[in-house]
Amino acid sequence: MKPTPLYVEVVKCPLENATTASDIENYSFPDPYAKGRFKKAERDIERFGKDHFIIGDVEISLFELAWHLTGLEKYMVGMLCDEPWLNILNDRVEEWSTGLALQLVKAGADAIWLGEDLGSQTSTLISPEDWRIRFKHRHKRMIDKLKKENPDIIIIMHSDGAVAPLLDDFIEIGVDVYNPVQPNVHGSDPRELKERYGEKISFFGGIDQQELLPSGDIKRIRAEIKERISILGKGRGYLLAPAHILQTDVSTVTIEKMIHAAIEFGAY
Repeated sequence: MKPTPLYVEVVKCPLENATTASDIENYSFPDPYAKGRFKKAERDIERFGKDHFIIGDVEISLFELAWHLTGLEKYMVGMLCDEPWLNILNDRVEEWSTGLALQLVKAGADAIWLGEDLGSQTSTLISPEDWRIRFKHRHKRMIDKLKKENPDIIIIMHSDGAVAPLLDDFIEIGVDVYNPVQPNVHGSDPRELKERYGEKISFFGGIDQQELLPSGDIKRIRAEIKERISILGKGRGYLLAPAHILQTDVSTVTIEKMIHAAIEFGAY
């Protein structure tokens, strides 16, 4: 991996040449419980935890971390062919991510952010049925362990793309907050989401950063923020935010106007 101004990007996939279960078993995963791994988190929680809401970040947790290790094409073909190394890799990724999340819960985080980009602009990346067979039980197992450690922990599930077909599943396994509610994909109509799921899950995101915010059209931006709050925020249960990290095509003036609009329209 290498850092960039906005992201950490993959340079090389360490398991791109794996062909057998032994190749996965012989790969040395880091120790999520290594001494000192969470000293910075513990320090920050001690400093800010009394006055701020602390989110423990497990940025790419199961599906996404697994394919980052092998490369997306190799992993997807491995799923299609039911390669013998696949479940072993998924087991080890689950063990690693669960360890990270548990350590953050024990350190005093108020919420855990699980990151799984499961959707494209038009559909889920894998079928909902395949996700349920391969990953749903793993997420539930992870979430159950976190809530056993702290019953009050809030679970945030992040997935870009058109993942509305999985929302019932997210709720069933114990997800409390759905992010980013990407507004310009199939299944993300805010009124339908609120009417169907508003009593079962909270929403985090919802403001279009692909076209609207880069346009700088303050009138349209204010109108969208007002509408999202009036719909998704009805009866509470909505944290307004852009649907992704703001890119360099969004001006600082636009960001300031967006914040002012959120403050103006965001009071109950």
